[in-house]
Amino acid sequence: MSTHDLFTTPVHEMSWKVPSSYDTVFNWEYDDGRDRLLSLYSKGKQKQWDSDARIDWSLDVDPENPAQIPDEYNLGIYGTDLYNRMTEKEKAEARLHAEAWRVSQFMHGEQGALICASKIVQSVPDIDAKFYAATQVMDEARHVEVFSRYLHEKVKLVYPLNPNLKELLRQVIEDSRWDFTYLGMQVLIEGLALAAFSLFRDRAVHPLASSINAYVMQDEARHVAFGRLALRDYYPQLTEAERDEREQFVVEACYLMRNRFTSGEVWANLGLPVREAVAAQDRSDRMQFYRRLLFSRIVPIVKDIGLWGDRVQKAYADMGVLDLADTNPDEATQVDEAIAAQFDERRTQVAATIAAGS
Repeated sequence: MSTHDLFTTPVHEMSWKVPSSYDTVFNWEYDDGRDRLLSLYSKGKQKQWDSDARIDWSLDVDPENPAQIPDEYNLGIYGTDLYNRMTEKEKAEARLHAEAWRVSQFMHGEQGALICASKIVQSVPDIDAKFYAATQVMDEARHVEVFSRYLHEKVKLVYPLNPNLKELLRQVIEDSRWDFTYLGMQVLIEGLALAAFSLFRDRAVHPLASSINAYVMQDEARHVAFGRLALRDYYPQLTEAERDEREQFVVEACYLMRNRFTSGEVWANLGLPVREAVAAQDRSDRMQFYRRLLFSRIVPIVKDIGLWGDRVQKAYADMGVLDLADTNPDEATQVDEAIAAQFDERRTQVAATIAAGS
C-alpha cells in the first residue's frame, strides 16, 4: 500500500522544501583526530546492523493496539472525563491513532536527523567528526526505514510532521553554522528522542515494538555522545555574545519540544474537543512525569557542554527539570547498550530453541 493511502493528511498538501546555505569544508589532515571521537567512529562502524536480520518482522500485531502499551502511558487523556466517557471501540481507535502519531513523529524526526548528519559531514571542519558523522548517516537511514516499515506493515496509519517539530527542524537545517546543527539535532532533538524511545521500549508489551526502539536507542546514544564531545571542546572558545545566542536557542527549542507532545492532531482526528483534550492532558500527573522524562537526557548534557547561564537555568526551573542537571548521561547510555544486548540474546535463544525443535 502506498504511503499516500496511509497518511491522515493528503501527501500533496505537505510538500516542504527548506532553503539552506552553508560552506562545504574540506580537510586535508587525514591523520588528525581526537582519540575520543575516533573511538566513537570505530564503535559506529562495528555497531552497524541490518534491520531485516536483527528484527523479527514476521510477528503478528493487534491492529487496534500494535505495541500493546497500557492506556496510562499511551493515551494522554487517560483517567480524565473524556477518557471515561469513551466506549471500548473509541478507546481502541484512540490507541491506534496515538501510536501512529508517536511513531510517525519518530520517523519524521529521523529523516531530519538523516539530513542533519549529512550536513555535518559537509560543514564540520574536523576530519574525525566527518568520519563519525558518515556512520551516523547510515544509522539515520536505517531508523527511517525501520519506523516506516513498522507504520506501513503493522500500524497502517501515518500522521504528518507535527508543527512544533517542523519549526525546530527548520531552524536547525536553515542555520549555516555547523555547531547549531550539532546543538539542535545531536543534543536537543536526539536527546529528547532517546527519552521518548525509552518509554516506548520499556512500556510496550509486544516484542516487535520494544525491540525496534531498543536497537534504535543503541545508535542514538552514540549520536548524542558525539554531539556532546564535539561541543564540549568547541563552546569554551566562544565569546559571551555567541554563547548567549546559543543559550537563547536552547531555551526556545526546549519550549517548542515540550509543547510538541500535546498530540492535538490525534484528538482532532478522533472527533474529540481538542482544547479540552489538550488541557486535560496538560494537567495530568502522567504528562508531568512524561515531560520530565523527556528532558532527562537533555538537561545534564546542556550543562556539560557549557550552556548553563541564568536564562537556561531559569527556563529549566520553570519546566520543573532543573534538578536533572546532576544526573550522569553516561550511565543512561550504558543501560541502553545493555538492554539492546538483552534483546539480541533473547532473539538468539528463540532461534536456537526453534532449531532444536526442528
